[in-house]
Amino acid sequence: MTEAGYTTAARTSEFAFVAQESLAIPMFSVLAQDGTACCGADLSVVEQTVALRIYQAMLFTRVLDERMVAAQRQGRISFYLTSTGEEAASVASAAALSDQDMLMAQYREQGALALRGFSSEQFMNQLFSNELDLGKGRQMPVHYGCKALHYMTVSSPLATQIPQAVGYAYGQKLAAGEHVTLCYFGEGAASEGDFHAALNFAAVLRAPVIFFCRNNGYAISTPAEEQYAGDGIAARGVGYGLQTIRVDGNDALAVYLATQKARAYAIEHCAPVLIEAMSYRLGAHSTSDDPSGYRSKDEEQKWREYDPLVRLRAWLYRQQWWSEAEDKALDESLRAEMLAAMKVAEKIPKPKLRELVTDVYDTPSVELRRQQEDLEQHLKRYPEHYPRTAGRA
Repeated sequence: MTEAGYTTAARTSEFAFVAQESLAIPMFSVLAQDGTACCGADLSVVEQTVALRIYQAMLFTRVLDERMVAAQRQGRISFYLTSTGEEAASVASAAALSDQDMLMAQYREQGALALRGFSSEQFMNQLFSNELDLGKGRQMPVHYGCKALHYMTVSSPLATQIPQAVGYAYGQKLAAGEHVTLCYFGEGAASEGDFHAALNFAAVLRAPVIFFCRNNGYAISTPAEEQYAGDGIAARGVGYGLQTIRVDGNDALAVYLATQKARAYAIEHCAPVLIEAMSYRLGAHSTSDDPSGYRSKDEEQKWREYDPLVRLRAWLYRQQWWSEAEDKALDESLRAEMLAAMKVAEKIPKPKLRELVTDVYDTPSVELRRQQEDLEQHLKRYPEHYPRTAGRA
């Protein structure tokens, strides 16, 4: 304890441990599953255009996920990760930001990118790793990135984006702008050392970053109760000195309002905020995973009753801002749009081999040039094993 802490801490002669029960963090929620306001919430502050934008991006994400899981099962793409059941967390949080705020995602936030305007064609180009992919086919599927939409390219190593987000937000502070960085991660990533270092740095440096934890109940196959013993991830934010809130991650309006407040606080006080969004991963971890090995169908079915799309749609119907006919028409339109974009994207050639390292550095290093020459020789020797790329020098 510093001298300041030593001199300012309240003193007592009654011995007592501080238990986690003394810090029970409630969950912020404004919308019941039937579409009515709950807990005395005033939803008149939510604008119609914002609510419809959120819902339509959530539906886009649901359709995209369903279509691409089917494409992976057909052998058309190699890998995919869904956000089924968690759409409200990423979409509604992104809707509360300025479009110039930076987003640093994990790999389950395609909804935030869709909300910012990433098109069906751009999604498909990345998933099929063709020559129109913004990443030039260098990343695995779902590792999106878009400089124009302020969406940092996703990294495969777990939790690396969390300290990077602090550094980016600290740069925003030094630039004296009025923008924040929002960093998404799952509760599993909160067990990594990068998470703890990032929160401490953000608090001490007073970086305008919003840490957004999607607590979806599982870190691949490990349930939350085997990941931590304390009161979730929110309590850790308090421990590091951050403004913290726990929110119902399946309640799109609660997520939107909470993130809106978090952004205002981060800018006004130039300080970090932690949001823990409680949700459930309805889908498998990835298309390489089989959740039936570690959880029951009954458990999944119970959580389908909290579907975030159903909840927001029910509220929109009550507001008379959306109708069943409009919903059916949009769903059909999105499915046709996805299918058409996919058929085009899978026929576009793969990136040319010589572009693999051309813009990694201003001038490719000796090691990179040597590795590329070795690769070219390898493809010439075994072209039958690389039918899509061997002829793309």
